[in-house]
Parts: sequence; structure tokens; C-alpha cells
Amino acid sequence: MRGNRTLLFTAGRCQAVIALLMFAAGMAGGETAERCFTILHTNDEHSALLPTPYADYHPEEDNPSVGGFARLGRVIGDIRLAKSEAGEPVIVTSAGDVVGGSPYMWLIPDGEAPELTLMRRIGYDVVTIGNHDFDYGPEVLAQYYRTAANFDTGHDIAIVSSNLVIPEGHPLGDCGILDTHVVVLDNGLRLGFFGLLGKNAAKLAAGKAPIEISDPVTAARTAVQRLRNMGAEVVIGVTHAGFPEDEAVAKAVPGIDIMLTGHFHQMVMDPPMRVGQTIFAQSSAYTQQLGVLELAFNPVSGTLRVRNEETGQPFHVTLDAAIENDPEIEQALGEYTEKLNSMVSRLTGGAVAHIQDMVLHTDFALRATAGRESILGNFVTDAMRLVVSDKIGEKVDFAIQANGVLRGDVKPGTMPYSLNQINFYDLASSIGLGTGYDGTPGYPLASIYLTGNEIYRMLELSLLLASYADVFFLQLSGGRFSYDPSRLVLFELPFSLMEGARMPVPSFRAVRTVERFTGSGPQGRTDDAYQPVSRGDKTLYHVVCDAYILSFFPRIADMFPVYKVIPKDRHGNPIVNRDAIIHSGGGELKFWQAVVAYALSQPPGEDGLPAMPNHYARTGSRIIQVKAYPLVLWTIPVLMLLIFCVYTAWRIIKRRISTGEIQIW
Repeated sequence: MRGNRTLLFTAGRCQAVIALLMFAAGMAGGETAERCFTILHTNDEHSALLPTPYADYHPEEDNPSVGGFARLGRVIGDIRLAKSEAGEPVIVTSAGDVVGGSPYMWLIPDGEAPELTLMRRIGYDVVTIGNHDFDYGPEVLAQYYRTAANFDTGHDIAIVSSNLVIPEGHPLGDCGILDTHVVVLDNGLRLGFFGLLGKNAAKLAAGKAPIEISDPVTAARTAVQRLRNMGAEVVIGVTHAGFPEDEAVAKAVPGIDIMLTGHFHQMVMDPPMRVGQTIFAQSSAYTQQLGVLELAFNPVSGTLRVRNEETGQPFHVTLDAAIENDPEIEQALGEYTEKLNSMVSRLTGGAVAHIQDMVLHTDFALRATAGRESILGNFVTDAMRLVVSDKIGEKVDFAIQANGVLRGDVKPGTMPYSLNQINFYDLASSIGLGTGYDGTPGYPLASIYLTGNEIYRMLELSLLLASYADVFFLQLSGGRFSYDPSRLVLFELPFSLMEGARMPVPSFRAVRTVERFTGSGPQGRTDDAYQPVSRGDKTLYHVVCDAYILSFFPRIADMFPVYKVIPKDRHGNPIVNRDAIIHSGGGELKFWQAVVAYALSQPPGEDGLPAMPNHYARTGSRIIQVKAYPLVLWTIPVLMLLIFCVYTAWRIIKRRISTGEIQIW
């Protein structure tokens, strides 16, 4: 029997304070009472409607799984009820990236809106737009918002984004998105909301065209002024930008009281931060926690203070097994799960009938380690290389995948009923982003040919960009390479390449060696053999990537011509992205389908499940950091040679002038 979590609600105490202050105000002939209210906030939900790891979840037993919308609904409902009885208003917000993660987002192209519809049922008041909300494109996003709005949930929700530039006539302009929004609480306090998509997040929203993003500072300044003109006493920014950008906005734009932020998952603020008059707060991603801000506003001084520390209310409530499910949300979620199960069964050819089906046995977690070779990276790129080779009947030399597509670790279960087992939902949640040209879920795989020299260029650029954002770091199968991170950049110029970074001057010599795997089957066993690939090599190599990586090649050619990589067919002719997509079974072959198929193809273990090969437990044999000679040791002789050449030329010219061979007028 599970116990109920005891939440520390202090609305009664605040009500007593209000009564006392109102009495004092009456004695003084003025109204100076503080007005208490509570903000509940989440961010980066990423379609995480179920607890994770879902393999460990059990509705009737204590278990270590965390998160889930049914638990979220229960906590928010309990807080609302307690605060309502004490006469204290509650506002619930989301800082964006509502979608973009678990397989529930796969229902969106089919006309469903599971995340936002459930958030309306739970009682969210304000949400903003994140970069992953554009994963299926702005037209599908518009349909998503209309679908959620058409459900009668008994609670409305405001979508606020102040710096979206929507072309006239685009459907996204006709689905209720607001530049600003004012909420009048029951105690008379007027809260003004604006929303922002940050510059870094906007750059990662690859599918947002033709929507553009205006300057956040300019948009915030206009929104704050408008909200103040509308009588807002407390101005709140709900942003998908992250603290560094939000701090810059708050410093540039006076009058912002609170910024509820998201985007950088690791930046959980407990306690909240305060810079000047602005309070900054962020909760954890994937609905693992609910942020709680208990606040009090003084209408005379115009000051806002946080009450959590004085009342004892934690800034975050962890959504663990001590919290029972909200039955209404659980039932509504079950209806979406039935639809998802039907889709998964169809897309896997019946190999997986339910998202809770176990698909792999492993004694170790599939870690998605940032900035270096990872267990998950090795597993999924082997899957890409080997499954595609089998599907099309051609050898694949290299398979690559970006860290930005790998959403997190895949952890096996730890309970007696799930020990060392990974289910479909947990695996697919880490690899299921995107959609294809056919509109079905998941990034499709692509077959292209690159020269050996282009492979060097691609790896050099990946390492350079990954030094600023890990999403660009490439995992590899079918080969190995060594690199020296200290040789990535010669020096930096004093102007910006991307937000918060100066312009680097690359060395083009960070990658020291590249080798092609000449063995068969998975890479990493003791019989591995390799063949060197030389810099400048014009040999065509067969490379498999996904549509996400493929979409960057044209942009690389425009932005970084020296790194230009041109996808080609087997004959060396340039190929357009759409023609590179791999088809199998009458449809596009998706990245997630290849990984699931590879998992299911492993030999069974003692429990009958496919068993994860032990060689994946070790990393470090594919992407190898080395320490080469410092670049300065190479530049010194080059400079000396240049000086010698200039000096020699000057002596020759001087001699010729003195002998009259060269006339000077």
C-alpha cells in the first residue's frame, strides 16, 4: 500500500497575514495588505506523459519511477484545492517544449493533441512555445493547437509567444496565440504574461520556416509596456530561452518581476535566483518535478517577495510513487495509450504490441554521454549500419548520428518484475524524434556517399560546433577516429558566431586519423580490423545518417564553405535530400525502427528476451582523444620560413635596385 505525500500548504497562514494587514491598513486609512498567490510551473515536458523508467512503473506498488501526467494532475489538483479553501489563487504555467520526446508525440500527425489536451484537463493557465514544438512544422503545430482547443476540458489555456513573426495568412496566426495575456486573480491582483523563444532555441527549431523569431529584448520591451498599460501589477515572462538569455533580457528591460524559463534541462533552480528585481525559476524536464513558487505582492510598494522559505514549502515537488494518480487524467491518458499501441503494432509489423512490452535485456544502462563516445551512440549507429545493410543488400561503410537526436539515457528496470529489462516506451523515448516526408513518426534514414576528405571535414565541423553545443557531436559506427580537442581552434575573433560565443578560427587539423572498420557485424569485438582513410582521399564511402543530419549539409555549405560536404549517389553525382531517403516495407525506414529491429535481433538470454552484447558496456575505441604537438610548434617554423622568404626577397630586390635592374620613379 502506497502512502500519500504530505505537501506543505501554507495558505491558511497567508490568509491570517492578509487579515492582519488589512486590519492595520483599515486603521491607517489605506489598503496596504499583501496579496498572496502561488505559481506552479513546469518546462520541457517533451511528451513525457508516463513515469520513467516506465519499465519500473507499477500502479499498485512502490517503485522508483518518476514523473507522469497522472501524478502531475493529482499534485496540481491537491494544491489548487488547498489554496482555494484558503482563498489563495493558483496559476499553472509551462515554459515550452511541450512535445518532442516520447512516442505519444507520434499521435500528433494523426490529428491528436495528447499533451496539451491533458494539460488543459490538469488546469494549466499559460504555456509558451519551445523549439521542439515545431518538430512537425508550423502547419501541424497550428492543427495541434486547434485540436486541443476543441476538447471540452472545462479549463481554458493561453498560448503566449511575443516574438513569433507569423506571415499573414499562415494557419499558425489563426489558432489563438497571444502576444500578451492578463489574468485577474480572485483577490484582484492583475498578472501580465508575455512569452519568448530564445535565440539559441530558435536556431535549433529546424522546422519552423516560414515562421521567424524577432529579437527577444525588443519583443519583451514592447510586451512589458503593453502589459503595464493594461494594468498588470506583476509582469511574468514565460520563456523558452534559458537563464543566460533571460538574464540579459531582464537587465535590458525594466519592469519584469518573474521569468519562468526552460530549454536547458540541467539548469534547475532550487532555490530560484534573483537578479535585480527579477525572480528566475526553472523546474526539471520531463515532468519529473513540479515547481512551486509561493509569492506575496505589496500593492503600495509594488514589491514582490518569495514566501517558500518562511512557510517551509519546497520549491519543487518530486513526482514519485508516493503520489497517487489522478483518476480522470489516468483514464484520459489510457485512451491515448490505446491509440498509440495500435500505431506501434502497425509500424513494427506486429513485433511490438504494447509500449510496455520488454524488448531488451541488459546488465548496464545505455548512457547517452555528452561530448564523447557513448554506449547508446555505439548501439544506435551499429543498428543504422547493420539494419540498412540488411535492408538494401549493400555494405554500409559508416553510420553517424548526432547527440541532439539521442534524448537521454535508456535505463533498465530495477524492480523484481523489470530487473535488467528495457521496454519499448523507454527505448523509443530516447530515439523517436522527428518525422519524415511521408508524415509518419521518426526521422527517416538516408543513404549517401561522401569522399574520405569530406568525412574529415564533417568530423572537424562536428567537433568545432560541439565545443559550443553538444547536440552537434557525432557518434560513429563503421570506423574510428582520433582527435586533439586543443587543436580545434587557432584563436577566436572578438565577434559572435553563436549566442554567447566568439568567432573561432578553426585549425582544420583537430582530427588526427580516420580509419574504416573492415570487419563484419557489430563493431567493438576483439577481431576488429581497420583501414586508414587519408586526408584528401577522394574515394567514395557509403554513409548512412538520418534526415536531421542530412538537413544540415546545405546550411553547412552556405555558412561554412570550407567545410562543404555534398551528399552524392554511388556514382558521385550530387543527390537531393529527398532522393536519399531509404524505403523499406512500402514506407520510409525510420531511425527508431532500425534501432528497435536491431534490439529485437539480438540472441535471447536466459529470460527469453534479446540480450544486449557485453562489448557495448565499454566505450573509447571509436572516438579517441589524443594529445598531438601543439599548433604553436607548427606555426613557429612556418612564421620563421615566411620571415626568411620576405627577407630574401627584400635582399634580392635591394640588390637589383642598386645595380639598376629595377628602376624606381
